[in-house]
Amino acid sequence: MIAFGRTCAAIAATASKLEKIALVAEYLRGLDDGDLAPAARYFTGNPFPQAQKRSLSVGWRTLVEATAATWNVDDTALAVAYRSTGDLGAALGPFVRPSHDLGLFRDILTPARLYALLNEIADATGKNAQKRRRILCERAFSACTDALEATYVIKIMTGELRIGLRDGLVVDAVAQAFERDPRAVRRAASAAGDLGAVALAAKHDALDQVTIAYHAPIAFMLATPIAYGSEYGELAAATWLVEDKYDGIRAQAHVTPERVSLFSRTLNDVAASYPEVVEALRALPGSCALDGELVAVRDGRVLPFRYLQARLQRKVVSPELLSDVPVRYIVFDALARNDEFLLDVPLEERRSRLAELLAGASDALVAAPWTALEADAGAEVVHERFEASRARGNEGLVFKRSNSPYTPGRRGKAWLKLKRELATLDCVIVAVERGHGRRVNVLSDYTFAVRNGDELAVIGKAYSGLTDVEIAEMTEWFEAHRLPPAEARAAYERLDLKRGEILVEPTVVVEIAFDIIQRSELHASGYSLRFPRIVRLRPDKLPEDADTIERVGEIYAEMLSREAVEDDARGGA
Repeated sequence: MIAFGRTCAAIAATASKLEKIALVAEYLRGLDDGDLAPAARYFTGNPFPQAQKRSLSVGWRTLVEATAATWNVDDTALAVAYRSTGDLGAALGPFVRPSHDLGLFRDILTPARLYALLNEIADATGKNAQKRRRILCERAFSACTDALEATYVIKIMTGELRIGLRDGLVVDAVAQAFERDPRAVRRAASAAGDLGAVALAAKHDALDQVTIAYHAPIAFMLATPIAYGSEYGELAAATWLVEDKYDGIRAQAHVTPERVSLFSRTLNDVAASYPEVVEALRALPGSCALDGELVAVRDGRVLPFRYLQARLQRKVVSPELLSDVPVRYIVFDALARNDEFLLDVPLEERRSRLAELLAGASDALVAAPWTALEADAGAEVVHERFEASRARGNEGLVFKRSNSPYTPGRRGKAWLKLKRELATLDCVIVAVERGHGRRVNVLSDYTFAVRNGDELAVIGKAYSGLTDVEIAEMTEWFEAHRLPPAEARAAYERLDLKRGEILVEPTVVVEIAFDIIQRSELHASGYSLRFPRIVRLRPDKLPEDADTIERVGEIYAEMLSREAVEDDARGGA
């Protein structure tokens, strides 16, 4: 793991994606089969295959106790180190004290040997599980011989590699390392749900032998926003399939004769909340993987998202709720059919196969209606279709190139989405405070941030938008997910927050509406929002799905441009 640590440090030190890919490729190329698979997974930040859905269940306290026993780290020294780094691995790594007796390891800690230990940690159960995990952590730490090695072993355990390396870059590195077609590697990685197995297949020229791992979710393909009221130059020189943009929950269905799964954007299986959809999917012949939107419907009309919220995260859905908030799965893509993976098949053909599959399905399962849009269609045609979608109660339109493949986890120009209200942001709550008046006993004041690279940048605070019930539920959640004191102290400085705010785990995403964006020194982001308000909680999104500081800048520039046009229309008055 010494070479792994040095490679990670070099990756973190460069902003060049090509250089990051080259560094990973060079490291992977030199590994034997036993080390290659776990090392490839480590670079994704998850030591286990995605398809296994395993976790270490090792908390902060277990790791700190293990380092204290192994390297004599005391709490005061750790607090000082953590304040300066804001990262547990970086804080603890320099305390490494190489052991003279490596015991079981006898030489160096390799990716394969670390993987064996991590499996033992994940398998630890029963009343002595925590003690067993701590002992196993001590064994791993005692085998570390330098600071970088220890730093990145801990980072793997915490799932916080933080070296600016996205999964797509690791896939490209695997392709480069073994001189394979990147498209073939991406396809195999999406099918297998295990980049380690794909790296081995790439090394041995066996990518065509990688089979579909149903019930291991595939990263969703994403659409890029386009501005309402523009000339829509993005739509020129291509033929598009046009669909309504629904106000629901994106969901990926995996169907086999034995089982039905429904994965949300957070890649959690939410099938229990939508039994009518599961029943309809179970009736389909053979196996398939589908992409679509879960929506609440009544009298054939899609209801606003707030109706669907009653069904979110329900383990058991009562007959009354099934009747009050019926749900339909509107399917717009077919990703796999039996043993055939369809990602590289053009969209138009995928939609044709989808129509065949869903012919005769129940009302809870329908193919999304679509129409064609030719390349020479003008803004008037786009606006006409947009208004028709809004009249049907939907958010807007999605344009998809008719010949586009399905590219998991990517937001390119093959799919575009048009909404009139671009001025909302998906933000991450980083701190909370008690309210005032009747809300003095609940946490109702939320400080939120957008993504700035691998960090978060505060952009505002909201006090309104959630119901009393939602605020009460979120208060309970925030109280249970406060940051530990040492981590909170570092976060105060990193996020430039005032003392007194309660720092919480940055995992809750909310959609924020506002009137305008202003340049401001009030927040570290350099922007502030006027009259921000919470539109809704977004439990279907991960913090990585939150908007970026670049997106804030784009909206800011669009607002300035619109103001300039309005000034011209008023004669500069």
